[in-house]
Amino acid sequence: MPASPSRRPLLVLATVCLAAFAINLDTTIVNVALPDLSRQLGAGTRDLQWVVDGYNLAFATLVLTAGSLGDRFGRRPALLLGLAGFAVTSVLGSAAGSPGPLIAARFAMGACAAVIFPTTLSIITNTFPDRRSRAKAVGVWGAVTGLGVAVGPVVGGLLLAHFSWPSVFLALVPVALLALVAAWRWVPESNDPASARLDPAGLAASSAAIGVLVYTLIEAPDRGWSAPASIAGFAAAIALTAVFVRIERGRAHPMIDLTLFRTPAFSAASGSVTVAFFALFGFIFLVTQYFQFIRGYGTLSTGVRILPVALTIALGSIGGVALVGRLGTRAVVTTGLVLLGTSFAWISTSSAFTGYPQVVGQMVLIGLGLGLTTAPATESILSVLPPAKAGVGSAVNDATREAGGTLGVAVLGSVFTSLYASHLTTTAFAALPPRVAADAGHSVASALGTAAAAGPDGRGQLLDAVRAAFMDGFHVACLVAAGVCLLGAVAARLALPGRAPLHPVVAVQPVPAHRG
Repeated sequence: MPASPSRRPLLVLATVCLAAFAINLDTTIVNVALPDLSRQLGAGTRDLQWVVDGYNLAFATLVLTAGSLGDRFGRRPALLLGLAGFAVTSVLGSAAGSPGPLIAARFAMGACAAVIFPTTLSIITNTFPDRRSRAKAVGVWGAVTGLGVAVGPVVGGLLLAHFSWPSVFLALVPVALLALVAAWRWVPESNDPASARLDPAGLAASSAAIGVLVYTLIEAPDRGWSAPASIAGFAAAIALTAVFVRIERGRAHPMIDLTLFRTPAFSAASGSVTVAFFALFGFIFLVTQYFQFIRGYGTLSTGVRILPVALTIALGSIGGVALVGRLGTRAVVTTGLVLLGTSFAWISTSSAFTGYPQVVGQMVLIGLGLGLTTAPATESILSVLPPAKAGVGSAVNDATREAGGTLGVAVLGSVFTSLYASHLTTTAFAALPPRVAADAGHSVASALGTAAAAGPDGRGQLLDAVRAAFMDGFHVACLVAAGVCLLGAVAARLALPGRAPLHPVVAVQPVPAHRG
C-alpha cells in the first residue's frame, strides 16, 4: 500500500536516517572489540589503528567521487548498491582470521559506506526543498548520525557480553538489509545529469594524499617522527594535495568545485566538522581502551559508560539547529567547539581512577559540543548549494567528517603510542628481556599480560608502570585534541556567517521512481 503524500517525506527521512545510522554505528562499534582483537588475532596497536582507520580512510577518500556519481546517475540506485555491498562486506569482516584480512574487509566496508552516506543528505535536500523544513530534517539526521557514532561502543559491548568479536560485524547486516528494503519501497529517484563526471586523476590524487598522510601518521611512532621515511611521507602528502588542487582547477567538470571554499558558510563549516570529528573519533578510540585496560571494565560496561556522549549528541544536534535561527551559525558552532576543547582539557587532568560522575560531566560536554557543532555546520554547507548539487555538498560534509575522524585516530593514536612506549622504557619493563619489553611497548594488552604473569613481587610494579605510561599518553593526546578544538573555535568565530534568513530554495523536479 503506497504511503500518503503527507507521510512520504517522513518515511524517506526515516529510511535515510536508518542507512546513516548503520554506517556511522560501524565507525565505532568495533572499538570495544579492540582488546579482544588484540588477544585473539594477535593485533598490535598499529593493527588496531588500521582496523579502525581502514574503514574511515576508504570512506573519506571515495566519498567525493561517490557523491558526484550519485548526483549524475541517481541517488536511489547508489543507496541500494551501497547498502547491499555493506551487508556483504560486513559478513566478510566477521569471517576474518587474522588482522590482514580484517583490515582489508574494513577498507571494503568503508568504500560501501562512501557510496551510501552522500545519498542520505542529498535525498533529504531534494525531499525538503524549503530551508526551514530542511534544517529540521538535517537536525534529526545529525542527531541520528551522531547517535550512531556514540552508541557504537554500547551496542558492541552488549554483543560482546554474549558473543565473540565477529558479532560486531554480523549485527550490521540486518540493519543494512532493513534499510535496503525501505529504500526500495519509499525513496524516490532524483539526479542531476549535468553533474560532474568521473575524475580518475582527481580521485587518485586525493586518495593518495589522504592515504599517505594517514599511513605516515600511524607508522611514525615506530619509525620515529623525524626519521627520513616520516619526513618523506609528510612531504609527499603535501605534494599530492597540491597536485589534487591543480588537477581540479584545470577540470571543466571537477570532482568538486574548489571555488566553493571561497564561501565562508561552506569552507569554515567544513573545517568545523573536521575538527569536531577529529576529536570525537580519537577520543572514542582511546577511551574504550582506557575503560577496559586501565579500569578493567567488561565490554558491555564500557559501552554503557560512554552512553552520556550518545544522548547529549542527539540533544545538541536538534537544539543546535533550533538555536541557529536565533543566534546564528557562528555563535552556535563556536560555542560547540569551545565546549569540546574545554572537555578535553578537563579530561587531561584526570587520574587513572577518576570517579565516574566526573567522567559523565566530561562526556556531557563532549556530546553537547559535538551536536552544537556538526548539525548547524552541516546545514550551513548544504545551504550554499542548490538541491541539484546536493550530492556534492553532502559528499564534502561526509569527507570532512571521515577525514577528521581518520586523522583523529591516526594523530591522537600515534601521540598516545609514542608517549606510552617512551614512558614504558623508563619503568621496570626496561629490565625485562628486549623482546618482551618491545611487545609491551607495542601493545597495552601484551604489557598487561606480562604484568599478570609476573611473580607477586613484580606484578604490582609492572601494573603501575603500564597505568602510568597509558595515562601519560592519554593526557597528552587529550591536550592535543583540546588545542585543535579551541583553534577551530577561533577560526569559526572569525570566518562563519552570523544569522541568515531561512528562505526557501527552488528544488529540481525529481525523475519518477523506478521500482522495477
